[in-house]
Amino acid sequence: MNHRFPLRVKAVMIDLDGTLADTIPDLAAAANMMLRELGRPVLEVERIRDFVGKGIPHLVERALAGSVDGTASADLVARALPVFERCYAGVNGRHSVLYPGVGEGLQALRSMRLPLACVTNKSGRFTVPLLEHLGIARYFEQVVAGDALPQKKPDPAQLLHACRGFGIAPNEMLMIGDSVNDAQAARAAGCPVFCVTYGYNEGHDVRALDVDAIVPTLIAAARLIVTI
Repeated sequence: MNHRFPLRVKAVMIDLDGTLADTIPDLAAAANMMLRELGRPVLEVERIRDFVGKGIPHLVERALAGSVDGTASADLVARALPVFERCYAGVNGRHSVLYPGVGEGLQALRSMRLPLACVTNKSGRFTVPLLEHLGIARYFEQVVAGDALPQKKPDPAQLLHACRGFGIAPNEMLMIGDSVNDAQAARAAGCPVFCVTYGYNEGHDVRALDVDAIVPTLIAAARLIVTI
């Protein structure tokens, strides 16, 4: 963990689900609509919360299996995936809300003249409409969604793509997320990384992760950095 603050950076990447917004109500609603349509038992929202983090295909498989580590047949997942996507398209943004301090934190980062990128495992067809619905799309010069590249977090590819987009070195770009996927992707890319305390992280405590800081809000994160 890096205790030398303030951290000097040229840009910031921020995760979406669990970092910028609580999207569980919409994801859970879509998952249970899918399960009902397939004739399978619905799940409690809190269980589905632990399934979020590695993209929609993993969420669908976990919902079908009823557990984080469970598996389902490839045929069943292939049949269920378009059902989930259709259901989610109908509810995306309906119940999602920004976490406390996100709006103020984004404004603080903007006032520091730091370019911002949203880097998420969520599909682009859902990411951009959600950012617009939440009223924060204007803050991001780049949006690197889960289907923008062949790899997703925890692979570093999305983060390195965002760095190239801003023309800066990875060690000059901060990643802010809520999960092991963000932490591992940042470490693999060579980026510093902060994690928020309130996200999902597939049911695990972020304090056990290899990160440079644990922050309660985006405002707190902004206070730990300065612009190079």
